[in-house]
Amino acid sequence: MIKLKKIALGCIATLAFGISHADINVGVILSLTGPAASLGIPAQQTVEMWPQTIGNQKVNVTVLDDASDPTAATLAARKLVTKNNVDILIGPSITATALAVLEVAGETKTPMITLSGGGAVINPQEGPKKWAYKLPPSEEIQLNVIFNRMKKRGEKTLTIVAAKDGYGQVFIEEANKLAPTVGIDIVSIERFASNDTSFVSQALKIMSKKPDAVFIAASGTPAAMPQLELKKIGYTGTQYQTQAVANNDYLRVGGKSIEGTFMSVSPILVAEQLPDNNIVKPVAVNYVEKVKAKYGIGALSLFGGTAWDAHLLLNHIIPVAMKSAAPGTPEFRLALRDALENDIKNLVLAEGVYTMSHTNHNGADGRSQVLVEVKDGKWKFVE
Repeated sequence: MIKLKKIALGCIATLAFGISHADINVGVILSLTGPAASLGIPAQQTVEMWPQTIGNQKVNVTVLDDASDPTAATLAARKLVTKNNVDILIGPSITATALAVLEVAGETKTPMITLSGGGAVINPQEGPKKWAYKLPPSEEIQLNVIFNRMKKRGEKTLTIVAAKDGYGQVFIEEANKLAPTVGIDIVSIERFASNDTSFVSQALKIMSKKPDAVFIAASGTPAAMPQLELKKIGYTGTQYQTQAVANNDYLRVGGKSIEGTFMSVSPILVAEQLPDNNIVKPVAVNYVEKVKAKYGIGALSLFGGTAWDAHLLLNHIIPVAMKSAAPGTPEFRLALRDALENDIKNLVLAEGVYTMSHTNHNGADGRSQVLVEVKDGKWKFVE
């Protein structure tokens, strides 16, 4: 059963006569339970910080938990679209659930801004993907940061460890394209599922290949498991992760075994460490200060920052869409999609700078990523 949690921002206009068309209705789908809960919970906390109005209009936000499960995510999306009459969908938290919700978004012509990282949600731009947008940057941008670091360290051989899902698969495909162009040899690829309880056999295979580095493409705390096992059997090469693990739960689960890990992440994770000339820093620091004031410093999370940027996008596109259509109508949903494609130009958010178009439903550029290192159980800005 889907766990339902509603957050009413502004006055809820759900009366016996239905939802008022004067209100804007936003549906949010997050992984509040299950393997990806460490991603969804910080996002939920941030949604609770969203302002009560956008463009002088009341906003009703309904949050549903998909339990990190694609089937539950599909049911949640249908409920939001049919019963809550949402104008736009935000989420889900991970690629597998986002791909499931994508079908509902396309079928009902409801724009969807996913918080997940997988490029498979938006590429290629055809069918239901014409209604999907995502905030985390492309796999190519993230890999470029990591491969540049490998080159600086003289690391030439690499093993890829990828989750058995769309997120891991796209990273494998992109790495196979990019690695040869920068002189990096991918010597092996290992896969694992988020609910696996052992990584022993894969770790032994990696040790036999003796790669200079290991790159892990997986989401949430399950991504720490390969590192724990590699550390246990004595692997001493450099380990790299993606921003899909950038939360305090990963630090807690990994402990000393993940010390020295490098990853490409959104600048918001180390906002206060950024140089003052970083264009993202003021927006990122503003969010960090809000989180600290409400929840304390321990609540700061990259995934909360992504949810904050979703709000900033809504704040930008809703006033534009309202010039041509009323909330609660198919015309308004189409106007929101048009605004995403035509009106997001060099928009500075807390996690990067975005320029979207009808062929680019992400729009993040290189300023959306920096390199950080896990040092003394904390995130340290590298470059």
